[in-house]
Amino acid sequence: MRTYAQYCPIVRAVEVLGDRWTLLIVRDMLIGASRFNELSRGLPGLSRALLSRRLRQLANAGLVQRTGDGYTLTPSGEALRPLVFGLADWGARYAFGDPRADELDPEVLMWWMHGRVDTGALTRRATIEIRINDRRRTFWLVVEPGDASVCYTDPGLEVDAVLASDIATLYRMWEGEVELLDAVRAGTIELSGPRWVVRGLPDWLKLSPVAEHVRAARTT
Repeated sequence: MRTYAQYCPIVRAVEVLGDRWTLLIVRDMLIGASRFNELSRGLPGLSRALLSRRLRQLANAGLVQRTGDGYTLTPSGEALRPLVFGLADWGARYAFGDPRADELDPEVLMWWMHGRVDTGALTRRATIEIRINDRRRTFWLVVEPGDASVCYTDPGLEVDAVLASDIATLYRMWEGEVELLDAVRAGTIELSGPRWVVRGLPDWLKLSPVAEHVRAARTT
């Protein structure tokens, strides 16, 4: 490993965390990803070979350890939480402009969304068809007590509600820039279905873990 040849704790931290993808792997583990395939699905631009290498580097640095079925952060890895979400706060205030086309991957968004559903608030199954109009893509979010999944092909279940918009608006909603019901009222997001789903979805979907930082940045 190349070093900066400076005796400084900041330098040592950068030597551990400064490689491409490393902090994003830590980010995803801080919000619950623990299995190799989960990390790979959430970071599709990262090859599986490089993911393996980065996990080994994090393990060698004492930030990650293997478990029976995946990986977990050690106490020193967990101690990165305020640093990672401090970057989220700084980024939301000073570096977060309009989304670029290469940042708007619909499959990544659906994968993120299904992992942030509060299934404890559900009393029965709901199948929500999500239409991304400008990409001509359709996904199905299936939520029920104790479980949430996303389907990339029609699961053959009765659809309870339909949510439709363009990909940029859905990302803005996910990141906390716009509120779901405000976007529905403005007509930039369409949400149709029975009252229990339309009223329930904003409570079930907990949005991005950085949404609170984006909201705070928009009000200051």
